[in-house]
Amino acid sequence: MKSVSKQICVLLLSSAAVFTGCTKKPMRPDPNSTVLGPTGGGSGALTPEAVPTNPDAGLQARDQGNFDESGQDRKSLEAQAVLFDFDKASIKASERPKLQAGKDYLDKNAQVHLLLEGHCDWRGTAEYNLSLGDRRANEAKKYLISLGVSADKLDTLSKGSEEAKKNADQATAAHDRRVDLVVTKPGAAMGVPAAGAAPAGAMPAP
Repeated sequence: MKSVSKQICVLLLSSAAVFTGCTKKPMRPDPNSTVLGPTGGGSGALTPEAVPTNPDAGLQARDQGNFDESGQDRKSLEAQAVLFDFDKASIKASERPKLQAGKDYLDKNAQVHLLLEGHCDWRGTAEYNLSLGDRRANEAKKYLISLGVSADKLDTLSKGSEEAKKNADQATAAHDRRVDLVVTKPGAAMGVPAAGAAPAGAMPAP
């Protein structure tokens, strides 16, 4: 009899334990111990400071590239400035690879144009140098067209001696006699030279 009573007690206790286990509510994990908790847990977690507020911000910065506010990029082809002899506008054989580089750039970047910006050294009148700068820019344009560049992708501008260093040494003056290859967005402002174009037949100052 005692054995039967003992077995009944054991069964009752087991049933109570099972019932208690089934009805017990699961414990919520401590937020501080989770990956997305306040302390950030894992290495891939994003803290509030790390979440980007503007997903397009980085893309906009990359799209801007080297272009300034006026839509001009003077850096990409800066090393390809075409140099000229004193009072000359013809393209020297040694300078032609620079224009080929300009053509190659346009082939790879079909959405941009080239502004051919003519410059002169400090010698000569302002009017004559504007005319000479214009001839240099147009000779560069003609050569690029001969390479297969469409004329509507090319613009010209003469700055004459506007940016030339006065009384410069030979090396500086040689660099001032050039055509800059400026990458531009369509419709970008080209800038305005300081004075009007030189009259036909103008001659350099002594």
